[in-house]
Amino acid sequence: MSEKVIVKFKKFDKKLEVFIPEYKTAGASGMDIMSVEKINIPPNETRIVKTNLAVEIPDGYELQIRSRSGIAAKNGVFVLNGIGTIDSDYRGEIMVIMHNVSKVDFDINIGDRIAQIVMSKVEKMLLYLGEISDTHRGANGLGSSGIRK
Repeated sequence: MSEKVIVKFKKFDKKLEVFIPEYKTAGASGMDIMSVEKINIPPNETRIVKTNLAVEIPDGYELQIRSRSGIAAKNGVFVLNGIGTIDSDYRGEIMVIMHNVSKVDFDINIGDRIAQIVMSKVEKMLLYLGEISDTHRGANGLGSSGIRK
């Protein structure tokens, strides 16, 4: 079992309810986060959904906001920016940018699980301007490695 890292949290707005994220199974990588508002996402529209959670992430880590696979597969609703990043120095409310690609409205109710958060270690990089080594692939990109048949 991996070591657990402590992440402090609080209600962003003391007047609103907060739903504490939790792992749903022993092997789960992410904790489900819930909406604190009732909101409708029409087809081909984007909404920002509030969670009323503010966190203190330890230096050297980030929280990633990811789509819930069931909502994406069954309803065509997903986290718009793929994976959202919550930096260790952010102290505001965690909000989720959700987009509906389906042909029907998608309703979110208070307490609905809307996304998941995954904690990830961050390695800082130091960029160095200089020559880079060549590889067999080189600068060939955007499908240049072929299509699997």
